[in-house]
Amino acid sequence: MNKIEKLCLSEYLCWRFYWAVKMEALSRLVAAYHDLMDNKSDQRVKGWLLMSSPFPTLLICLTYVFSVKVLGPKLMENRKPFELKKVLIYYNLFQVIFSCWLFYESIESGWFTTYSFTCQPVDYSRSPHAIRTVHGCWWYYFSKFTEFFDTIFFVMRKKFDHVSKLHVIHHGIMPMSVWFGVKFTPGGHSTFFGMLNTFVHIIMYSYYLLAALGPQVQKYLWWKKYLTALQMVQFVLVFVHAFQLLFIDCDYPRAFVWWIGMHAVLFYYLFSDFYKQAYLKKVQRNKAKAKMESEPIRNESKEMKLSLLNGFSNGSTLGDVRQRVAGAVASQ
Repeated sequence: MNKIEKLCLSEYLCWRFYWAVKMEALSRLVAAYHDLMDNKSDQRVKGWLLMSSPFPTLLICLTYVFSVKVLGPKLMENRKPFELKKVLIYYNLFQVIFSCWLFYESIESGWFTTYSFTCQPVDYSRSPHAIRTVHGCWWYYFSKFTEFFDTIFFVMRKKFDHVSKLHVIHHGIMPMSVWFGVKFTPGGHSTFFGMLNTFVHIIMYSYYLLAALGPQVQKYLWWKKYLTALQMVQFVLVFVHAFQLLFIDCDYPRAFVWWIGMHAVLFYYLFSDFYKQAYLKKVQRNKAKAKMESEPIRNESKEMKLSLLNGFSNGSTLGDVRQRVAGAVASQ
């Protein structure tokens, strides 16, 4: 065997070894994934709709983002906006009722009664109360898909400015975030976020319901900016509630402490940025505009005063006035 043949054989064996290592690592990764999904997850949700794998939920979220940012605006490009007044009334009424029920279920699971606000482990038993809590968590996860219609209706009404970065990121991330909670920790400490969120949504969708009723009601809806402030307070409470477990001993997965806490940080940043852009900077712009509009009037007033003073000082203005008065009398 000559040198070239030896070199070729050596390279071939190296490539075989390289791909063997790659495939071994990949097979271990796949095995670890299946072990995590099949053995480390909550067995009570096994076989439930969309619970077997995160990929269907991920696909739905990506489809949502593509539809509202690309496909939807393209389809509506040469169409008139849809008139959806009745649809919006019924939709927001449904969301208010759905949110009230979810909030009630979160209270029944133990918040404000048996749950601890400092440390609440997950009850993995199959008791009726624990199973009811798991069902409540799954329905909360499902509710995140129904909220996609918020954006879809914006697109159908051609209100593209409402389809903001905050709006799409918030709605696009939530189903995926909640999926992991239902899959691994349906109940206990993490449901504090769901309890707060459903309460905020009761108020939020009540506002949207009133706004959909028309101008006769909209004039009383001066409190819109306080909805955003309420959502920001919500994320601060979730942040504090989650990260307190980093400093106390609690039988709750640390991974989910970080998962929930960092989501609260992300959403607080997005909502605070929106609040600054939509309300604080708007007030500043209005003040600056009013100042600019009042400036020419002040300048004109100053010029008139100066001209009158200069005129009276040399007598010409007084003479002009006398001539105009005399002319007016003569014309009568």
